[in-house]
Amino acid sequence: MSLKDIIRNRWVKLGFWALLYTAWVIWLGNYWWLLGLIIIFDLIITRKVKWLFWKKEYKEGEKHNVWLDWLDAIIFAVVVVTFINIFFFQAFKIPSSSMESTLYTGDHLFVSKLTYGPRVPQTPLTIPFTHNVAFGKESYSTLIQNDYRRLKGFRSVERGDIVVFGFPNGDTVLTKAPADDYYAWVRSSGREYTINRLGPVIVRPMDKKDHYVKRCVAVAGDTIAVKDGLVWVNGIQQETYPGLQLTYRVVTDGEKFSQRVIDQLGLNAKELYYDARVPGYPWMPLTAETLEKVKSFSHVVEVTPNIDTVADTEIFPFTGTTGWSRDQFGPLWVPSKGATVPLNAETLPFYERIIRDYEHNTLEERDGSILVNGEEADNYTFKQDYYFMMGDNRHNSLDSRYWGFVPEDHIVGTPAVIWLSTDGNRSFPQNIRWRRFFKTFPSPRRNENN
Repeated sequence: MSLKDIIRNRWVKLGFWALLYTAWVIWLGNYWWLLGLIIIFDLIITRKVKWLFWKKEYKEGEKHNVWLDWLDAIIFAVVVVTFINIFFFQAFKIPSSSMESTLYTGDHLFVSKLTYGPRVPQTPLTIPFTHNVAFGKESYSTLIQNDYRRLKGFRSVERGDIVVFGFPNGDTVLTKAPADDYYAWVRSSGREYTINRLGPVIVRPMDKKDHYVKRCVAVAGDTIAVKDGLVWVNGIQQETYPGLQLTYRVVTDGEKFSQRVIDQLGLNAKELYYDARVPGYPWMPLTAETLEKVKSFSHVVEVTPNIDTVADTEIFPFTGTTGWSRDQFGPLWVPSKGATVPLNAETLPFYERIIRDYEHNTLEERDGSILVNGEEADNYTFKQDYYFMMGDNRHNSLDSRYWGFVPEDHIVGTPAVIWLSTDGNRSFPQNIRWRRFFKTFPSPRRNENN
């Protein structure tokens, strides 16, 4: 028997697909799906049931129906791509400059779900190829809601990883400003004003929150601090990644930077403006490498870092008592699964959203006491791990400094490869960033800081 005959043998095909399917069921962890082996057996061996009911069986010489052939191809594509999106890879586009110069606005990525393990869909009734919106409307139904469950991945989130996750504050969305943070609006303007001006609101399930991408700078159990814009974890200053940038006040002799120089430095023109009163640029985002280049220019007179030292009430946990700013933050402990913390007036602001919204308890303050699920509590034990995320573009990033911790169940995956990158400031074909095609993202280097 030749190799071709072996490959075409129905029992060999059955063995291959049955083994592959069984491995998937074991990974999925729901053994009711083993009943699907009956369908595989019938599709390959007995062929008693027309499972592909829409597919026409043509007799020899019979003319093909083009519309039925297209329908078959579309259904096949929808099933295959949906399966890949759920369990393996998902396409993602960088919408903002919060990760420049590591990821650029207009980068199109494939996000690996295998690295941390894919989540079993909690809201399975969704229009194919959409996340949460289609034609200006919600693209899913909450008629079926499953409990959170993550399949086995290669590893957990590590310090230094670039991570795609569900925006923690994205459970409540303002219909007239869907990209804005509802909770930040409420803190600054009040709930009634916010809803009247920008509402009504949409409440989204956890797996339908908008996706964000940031760098994980601290994992569960770490203590993080930000000093002069740089991150310290557990008392150790962390690696300054090549794409990390802060903003600087760049004073010139009155000469502006040319577009050619801006392009050579890799700067985002939308983040730059020349102020003749300086004269120069009040806010110029620079990496360590581009900072040295700017300092070397003959028309540059002075370069000083923009470091916020004034306390900001929009910084987590929004109490106004910490004295923290985006550049002077912490120290702050990141919650870990199984760890217990005391609950009192001082600690509650750090953990109330975790207790109430991420871990689904009732939380109430009454007569100086804290009640969790109706019972007085002076401590709380966390049910899952949490992470602290920051954008590499540190002065243009709404991140954990502004909305707190990212729960483990919000983690989607990590960028695997850039398959397309376009510059919105340019027209075709100059807008295509050819040098970024097929750029990959290795795991963070494991050193004494990790």
